[in-house]
Amino acid sequence: MSMLPVEDMNNTFVEQSFIINNFVVMIGKQIKDSLCRVLGDGVQYQWHENDDKTIIPDVSINCNTRDRKNVSLTGIPRMAMEVLSNATEEYDRGEKMEVYRKVGVSEYWIVDWRNKQVEIYLNDGREDGTTSFYLYKTVTESNQIPRCKQRGI
Repeated sequence: MSMLPVEDMNNTFVEQSFIINNFVVMIGKQIKDSLCRVLGDGVQYQWHENDDKTIIPDVSINCNTRDRKNVSLTGIPRMAMEVLSNATEEYDRGEKMEVYRKVGVSEYWIVDWRNKQVEIYLNDGREDGTTSFYLYKTVTESNQIPRCKQRGI
């Protein structure tokens, strides 16, 4: 697992924290009656496909939180989200995205707060049994859902 320089994250911590917390609260309310849970930064996952290395998404939606190994979840989240920073962008778009693809995360969101956009990737199966993420949609201020504009998201 790549080590990320902590000092580069000082200027982005507040913006990232606002985005993560707002998403967790809003989506948490919407799925409160389901078996799924929206989990914020700090929740660890370990998967065999990643040599049991710990990976921590900024946000995940998991409908199988009973599968655990010590303090880590082993169930595959339906969705993972990363909020980019200068220190994490290469890792989030490269190694981390590849791990999510390999384990079968269905949807991967990359939030670029600097450019005010969200890239939504879907994991698609191929005939040969492999999978790949494809860019489903890029959401910007100009094409977001009107309800989101009203809420300032």
